[in-house]
Amino acid sequence: MAQEIERKYLVKSFEWKNTTKGVLYRQGYLSTAKERIVRVRTGGKKGFLTIKGLTVGVTRSEFEYEIPIADANALLDNLCEHPLIEKNRYKVTHAGLTWEIDDFLGENVGLVVAEVEIGDENQKIDLPKWVGQEVSADPRYFNSNLIKNPFTRW
Repeated sequence: MAQEIERKYLVKSFEWKNTTKGVLYRQGYLSTAKERIVRVRTGGKKGFLTIKGLTVGVTRSEFEYEIPIADANALLDNLCEHPLIEKNRYKVTHAGLTWEIDDFLGENVGLVVAEVEIGDENQKIDLPKWVGQEVSADPRYFNSNLIKNPFTRW
């Protein structure tokens, strides 16, 4: 079974931003039940369907499949819950790990989080200086919850 082990942090400064170019992501959800989240996403010119299981600690099962971009857009526009999540994603390498930094738009504007996938829940992480508070266990920051309770309404 495919597994995702990921930690999520708030971003406290933007000094990383000049080192990388962002890609616009649109994503929506066909199911937001915490036991089985089904997400549709576009990133650049690609579309994806992702199924995620229940998060235990910072680990959950994850299955992701590339789908035609036209299908992804049709699902986002016609079948997914709204509002959609829109964000610019930046990738930055630090201490051998790839960090994905999401700068949210729309109803979640002002929220900037950094995620890093690791091989083991206990793996030591050398945090970049622009990383702030860890929010891995705070469900408010799960993308699937940001459609129900957007950041601008907190």
